[in-house]
Amino acid sequence: MFKAFVLGLGGVFLAQTALAEDINGDPEAGRKLAGQCRTCHGIDGFAKIPIAPHIGGENPAYITHQLTAFREGTRTHEMMSVVAKNLDDAAIADLAAWYSSQTPVAALSAGQTPENAPEGCVACHGADGIARIEDAPNLAGETTMYIDTQLKAFRTGKRTHDIMTSIAAEMTNAEIRAVAEWYANVNFKVNPQN
Repeated sequence: MFKAFVLGLGGVFLAQTALAEDINGDPEAGRKLAGQCRTCHGIDGFAKIPIAPHIGGENPAYITHQLTAFREGTRTHEMMSVVAKNLDDAAIADLAAWYSSQTPVAALSAGQTPENAPEGCVACHGADGIARIEDAPNLAGETTMYIDTQLKAFRTGKRTHDIMTSIAAEMTNAEIRAVAEWYANVNFKVNPQN
């Protein structure tokens, strides 16, 4: 059921329009602000704890959208909601500029081939977990626990997204685990800005 549903949405994924936000943040100002993020996400965006995502190399529009959602309460998290509440638009733009200035590097592990990637995910997240559209996060190298938790949050409605909510609603626990394990096994690193 999941596979058929996702294949039917393939055109929706490919037709997803870019976020209209104009992001003109200052990466250097963002680097300074990132000091408050380093315990969980690392100064360069390579996560230090398994429940935090890697954010180095994310699209700036995606980072802006997520931080704004935490600030406005449309997405909640016990730590991020508190942190984002104190960020104005300029600070969010600066953080987005800093983290997006890092270079994400992903490579499939031995035994992984693009043909075996989760077909319902690659249109937006890529076979190697590097996002192909602005409104999708990189999944490369995220922990199985993190991806599993986020997909289940979409499935239950705790987290919402125009496309992911519907996709996750059709996924079984086994399908969620398979997707999580695929992307967790991708080799990932963040090359810091020079």
